[in-house]
Order: sequence, then C-alpha cells, then structure tokens
Amino acid sequence: MQLRLDALDAHLAKGLKGVYVVFGDEHLLAQEACDRIRAAARAGGFTDRSVFTVERYFDWSSLIGASQSMSLFGDRQLVELRIPNGKPGKEGADALKTMASADNPDVLTLITLPRLDAATQKAAWFAAITGAGVAIKVDPIERAQLPMWVGQRLAQQGQRVAPGEEGRRALQFIADRVEGNLLAAHQEIQKLGLLYPAGELSFEQVEAAVLNVARYDVFKLGETVLAADTPRFAHMLEGLRAEGVAPPLVLWAIAEEIRALWNISGALAAGKPLPTALRDARVWGRRADLMPSAVRDVRLPVRQQKAHGSEGGERHRDSSPARASASRGREGRDPGSVPPLRGCTRRGWARAQHSRAGSRRPRRESPRTSGPAVGPRRLGGGGRPSLRGSGVAAVCHERRHRREGRA
Repeated sequence: MQLRLDALDAHLAKGLKGVYVVFGDEHLLAQEACDRIRAAARAGGFTDRSVFTVERYFDWSSLIGASQSMSLFGDRQLVELRIPNGKPGKEGADALKTMASADNPDVLTLITLPRLDAATQKAAWFAAITGAGVAIKVDPIERAQLPMWVGQRLAQQGQRVAPGEEGRRALQFIADRVEGNLLAAHQEIQKLGLLYPAGELSFEQVEAAVLNVARYDVFKLGETVLAADTPRFAHMLEGLRAEGVAPPLVLWAIAEEIRALWNISGALAAGKPLPTALRDARVWGRRADLMPSAVRDVRLPVRQQKAHGSEGGERHRDSSPARASASRGREGRDPGSVPPLRGCTRRGWARAQHSRAGSRRPRRESPRTSGPAVGPRRLGGGGRPSLRGSGVAAVCHERRHRREGRA
C-alpha cells in the first residue's frame, strides 16, 4: 500500500509490515524515514542487520539466501537493499517478486530507491512489493512550503520566531538562504539550536547566523517566470551564475516558457479549451497551475494571435520571398532574368565545381602508355570526357541562356 510520509509514525505505532520501500530524491527526508523504520525494527526485536547495494554484476542469489537464512542466535533480522539507479533488471525483478511472496515473520526488508517514473511504479516487481508491504514516496519540499517546514523544524528543537511580520520575514530569510539544499537547511537550523537557547529568535539573530547555502535548479526558473516573481527570478539568476551554469541553458529554460505561452495563447484564441491547449503544449504539474494566470497577464495583441492561426499562417506563407519569386516565375519572367535550369541541383553544381578543379590538376602519366591515365569513368564515347552526371551540362546550359539574354 502507499503511505504518506507524515503518516509513517502513526503506522509504525500500530505494527510493522514485512517489506518497506522508500523512494524519492530528497535525501534528508528519505534518510529520516529509514531511520524511523530502523528504530521501530530494533524495538520489535530485529537486531541482526544485513545491507546490500545493487551494483554491476550483483549476485541476487545472495540476497535471497540472506532473506531466507536464520541467524546464529535466532534473532530476527533486518535486510536493507539499496538500488541507486532504481532499475533492478530482469533477474532483480524476479528476485524482488520472490522476496515479496515469501511470508517470513523473522525478516523485515527495507528497500531504498531514487525517484521513480510512472512506468516503473506500474512494473510488476514494484506492484508485488507494494502489495506485500508499504511504499513511502518522499516528495521534495517546494519553495512555497519551505518557510512552514523551517518553522516546524525550529519547533522540534524548542525554538520559534517572533510573532507577526518579523517572524514571517525571518522564515522567508531562512528559506531564501537554504532553498534547494535541504541537507544544508537542516544543518543551519541545528546551528541555530547550538548558538541560541530555546525560546524566541529575533530576525537579527537569524540574519547573523544563517549562511547562504541555496542551490538553484535551472528547470525551476521557468516556474518563477510564470509566477511573475521578479525578485526571486533575479535572485535565482545570480545564484545560477555563481554556480557556473551555462548561459545557453538558462536562455533555453526561459525560451521554453515563452514558446509555451505563445502556443497556448494562440490555441485559446482559436477557440480551444484550456486543458486541451495545455496538453498540446506539453505543460503539466506545477507549470500547468501557473500557466492560466500567466496567459491572462501577457495578453498578446489580437493581430499576433490571429497570425498564429491558420489564416495568418497562409498569409505568412504566401508572402514569403520564395513563394513570391515562384509566383512571378509562373506569371512571367523578366527579359533579362535567367530561367531556372531544369534538372540542375546543388549536387550537380558541386560536381561541376569539382570537375573544374580536377581539370586544373597535373595529369598523371600511365605506365603502359604515353597518354594520360584516365579511368573508364572519365572517358565517354570516342575518347572524350563524359559530361553525364557531372553537372557540366548545367553550366553550359546557363551560359547559353545568358548569351541569348544579352543578345
């Protein structure tokens, strides 16, 4: 079954399951969840512990043997399995299904995985594990939730910020300094507990103690653009530049949101519903929540919105220089213009230039005859060089039409 992270303590108080799976990319929260499961396992008599890390050429039979073997002194054992890449493979999937089907009350299995996509969560081995035990998904702490999380961590160590606007300002200051780096945020909060006694913290104390350890994700930059949060956008740009992120990657992230805004605005102007426009623009998750307000704030001009539609596309296509020159060629050409060469392509021109360059090279004498060593591809009928497929015929055709035009 699936279990929320905040409901783990209540679940462990009721009893232990045979298998626990903790997956997610927030390492601090995943480690704390595993620590709580280990503490509950030790309290339940699982004193023997075995740790396996899946690497290349991992022997899955050793894992099966460890989960089925009994301890020397008859103690219950905790088997930990760590899969860093989240892909056990075919042999590993069969082994995990075997472990899930084995109902051994003396063995508790704890599996840690990184963030899994939707396809992996629907795999047979993952379904077998969650059916026999508990799966805990560790979601990252979003920026809007970070001040509340910091306040909860301060309360756990007996500290709190000042009430009112000063307290909110202090929490926002801490969140700005530790955004994207939850491990460092945990350390900064612990440092506050070491520097100051339990009780109320002022903004001056927080400002003097908390360092700037924020780490920014360039893929979160687009969400800041859609939210129209200019101060945070400038702060993120400064942090990304300090971290050495390549400017083309930053420009790509911003351009992606601009293109999405343009496509969705054009789709809405054409009469499409908003969910369809978001799906066609491949906008999901947090971006889908921010996109409607961003589209309303941008308000593209009517002419540009129409140009995005079918009529504007045809008008733009008909007014292109290539179309205009082609239409002029169909209606009537100028007397002095050169008509297009039939069958003359870029490859033909390249071959013609290559033939010209080759004709200026010194000719190699054949060892058998005194004449030039010309292969069968260079000779046509009557010993003359062949013009077929070389592009020279196209050049001659052009010169002849130019002479006729001047005459």
